[in-house]
Amino acid sequence: MEEINKFFNDKNDVRSDAEIDRSQVGEYLEAVKAFSRLTYQSLYVIDYQTRAFEYVSDNPLFLCGKTSEEVKELGYAFYFQNVKPEDVELLIMINEAGFEFYENIPVDERKLYSISYDFYLINGKKNRVLVNHKLTPMFLTEGGQIWKALCIVSLSNNTSSGNVVVSREGSDALWKYDPEVNRWEKDEKIRLSQREYEILSLYASGLTINEIGEKLFISADTVKFHRKKLFEKIGVNNIAEALAYVKTNKLL
Repeated sequence: MEEINKFFNDKNDVRSDAEIDRSQVGEYLEAVKAFSRLTYQSLYVIDYQTRAFEYVSDNPLFLCGKTSEEVKELGYAFYFQNVKPEDVELLIMINEAGFEFYENIPVDERKLYSISYDFYLINGKKNRVLVNHKLTPMFLTEGGQIWKALCIVSLSNNTSSGNVVVSREGSDALWKYDPEVNRWEKDEKIRLSQREYEILSLYASGLTINEIGEKLFISADTVKFHRKKLFEKIGVNNIAEALAYVKTNKLL
């Protein structure tokens, strides 16, 4: 239990007597379950008051060979069983830095912010799988602390753990966390040009380079030129990585 408590922070200590408007919850879990049926991604809900997982979807990516009920029962103990030890320490650091960042956000804006980061899971076959983890608040206490949060797990398009980013809905601003110096640095989201957006959209539809050129009335070489510039802009090596990146970062 002492190890699990490392994942929680005094800045977001939702006590049993915390003031919570419970009418905000309604039948929200039915909506979460419906969403889980439409995506390959794994979903789960954290309850910071009980310090447990309230819901874990059946999508297998996050489960590491376990059932969703087994993961739900384990709660945060799951991480100590199925995450690289050095990444467990990274997750604890990210939690602490994230709650400190969150404390400086006006209460009425807190639901607009999400945090994203990567870490290695050890799957049921003892292989390492780099996943991307996104977390956003769903319900707050009257004092603005996170009561429940929705988490989504998908395969990462990066090559290493970390890559911690906080973003705000409706804004191009984002904040990147550097664990080496324990500091957040403000940045801006990458913007796609209209041509880059068109080419990626057509790639996502399954078209070849020649077919994309015909659709856009440009040569195949021009398509390749824009593709090369795009890869350099977002730091990827191929079209599969590019599509994963733009979908993860909601650019497409």
